[in-house]
Amino acid sequence: MSVETVFDIFVIGGGINGCGIARDAVGRGYTVALAEMNDFASGTSSGATKLIHGGLRYLEYYEFRLVREALMEREVLWAMAPHVIWPLRFVLPFQKGGVRPAWLIRLGLFLYDHLGGRKLLPATKTLDLRHDPAGKPLKPMFSKAFEYSDGWVDDARMVVLNARDAAERGATILSRTKVTSARRENGFWTVTVRDQATGQTQAFRARMLVNAAGPWVDQVLAGAFGRNNVHNVRLVQGSHIVVKKKFSDKRAYFFQNPDNRIIFAIPYENDFTLIGTTDRDYTDDPKNVKISEEEIAYLCNAASEYFAEPVKKDDIVWSYSAVRPLYDDGASKAQEATRDYVLKLDRQAEEAPLLNVFGGKLTTYRRLAENALEKIGEAIGAKGSAWTAKSRLPGGDFEATAYAAEVDGLLKAHLYLDRGHAERLVRCYGTDAKTILSGAARAEDMGRHFGGSLYECEVRWLIEREWACSAEDVLWRRTKQGLFLTAGEAAELEKYMAVAAAR
Repeated sequence: MSVETVFDIFVIGGGINGCGIARDAVGRGYTVALAEMNDFASGTSSGATKLIHGGLRYLEYYEFRLVREALMEREVLWAMAPHVIWPLRFVLPFQKGGVRPAWLIRLGLFLYDHLGGRKLLPATKTLDLRHDPAGKPLKPMFSKAFEYSDGWVDDARMVVLNARDAAERGATILSRTKVTSARRENGFWTVTVRDQATGQTQAFRARMLVNAAGPWVDQVLAGAFGRNNVHNVRLVQGSHIVVKKKFSDKRAYFFQNPDNRIIFAIPYENDFTLIGTTDRDYTDDPKNVKISEEEIAYLCNAASEYFAEPVKKDDIVWSYSAVRPLYDDGASKAQEATRDYVLKLDRQAEEAPLLNVFGGKLTTYRRLAENALEKIGEAIGAKGSAWTAKSRLPGGDFEATAYAAEVDGLLKAHLYLDRGHAERLVRCYGTDAKTILSGAARAEDMGRHFGGSLYECEVRWLIEREWACSAEDVLWRRTKQGLFLTAGEAAELEKYMAVAAAR
C-alpha cells in the first residue's frame, strides 16, 4: 500500500459540514481530500425537516447568537442556491390558554423579523383564520394565527452540490470510502481508507485532519484514532412522516404541542404533506435508526390536534429518521440541547493538528465552514479569504426571484415537457437542467422512462456528475422520485444502475 499525494487538509465526512468545509477550503487555495464512508448526505444531512430557518423556538433557550447567525444566512443561502432553496411562509395558529401566550409569540416574531438583516423575505403578520384560506384545514377553535417567513431547502441536493463544487475546484472527493485509521507521523497525518465496494485500501498524507463525521464523530475518534472513553455528542433522533396531501395552501404550519415541543406540517413534492420532527435521545448505532411506532403515534396525534381531518397511520406513504449529533451541553431534555456548533482544535507541539466538528445545522453550515477555516488558518497557515457569501452553487447562477423565469425558459426550449416536469428539473438542477436535456429535441430523446418524471438522461447525469451508484441514491437523495415510482419500477432502475455503475 503506497502513500499518495500530500494534502493540506483531509476531511472525514460527506455531510453538509464536511462538504461545506472542503468547498470553502479548496476555494481559498488549500489542497483538499474528503472521504465519505457511504453516499453523500446519507446520514443526518438528508434526514432534516429541510428548513433554512432562524430557529424561532431556540429563542426560548436564549440561543440569540445562533438565531441571529441563522437568520442572517437565510437570504445569503437563498441567493447562493435559488434552485434548491426558496422562501416559505409559516402559519402559527394561536389558541387562548395555549402553550405560549400571545405576547411571547409576538415578541419572538418581532425579534425574528429584526435580528437578521431581512431584505427580501416578507415580515410577520397576523391572520384571521375565520376568513384566511390557511384556516380551512384546521379545527374551528383556531381563529387566529401569526404568519412569518423562513426558507425551504432540498437538503441532500445542497450537500451534493457542495461536494460537486469542491471537486470542480480541484478537491479529491471520495464517496463510499471509509477511513480505517489515522495516525500522526513526522508532522503529518497518515490516513488509511478502504473502498467500500472493492475493499481496496489506500493511504494519504495530510498536514491537517478535519473530523466532520456527524453522528459518527465519536466513533471515528474511538475507532480510527484509537481513543478511549470518547463522549462529545448527544445523539438525538428526529423522525418525519410523509402523508397524502392534507391541505392545498402553499404555506406551511407550525404547531405547538402541550409537551412544549413543536412540529411542522409542510407542503411536500406537490402531492404530499411532510410532518415532523420528533426529539428523543438515541443510544444505538446511527446506521440503525428508523422511526418507531411511538414516534408515528406521536406525530399523527400531534397533527390531529390541529387538523380537522385527523392524520392516521394509514395516510403515511413514507417516513424517514436521522440522528442529530448535538454537542452534549448537559441539557436535561433532548429538545433543549443546543443546536449550535462547537469546533475543537487538537493541536500538539510539532504534531499535525486535528479539528473536530460537533453539532451544527443546515442553515449555518456555511458560517460553520468559515469558522473552521479560521481555525485551520491558525493551525497550518491562512490561505485566501472568505469567499462563499457571494458565491453560487452549481446550477444556481440565476437571480433568487427568477425561478419561474428559468422554468419558462426550459419549457420554451423543450416544448415536449409538461410544466410539472420542468419545475422539478429546475428545482433539482437549476441551470444545469438545460445541460441534462441538451441532446433531447423530443421526449423520446430523454431515453428510457423509469417512472414518475425520471428519464435516462437525468439518471446518466446523476451517475456521471453526482456520484449516484444505486436506485436509493437517485430516488431518495438526488431526487424524491421514490414517492412516484412503483416497487417494480424502482427494481428496474436498480438493475440499470448496477450495469451502469459497472462500466
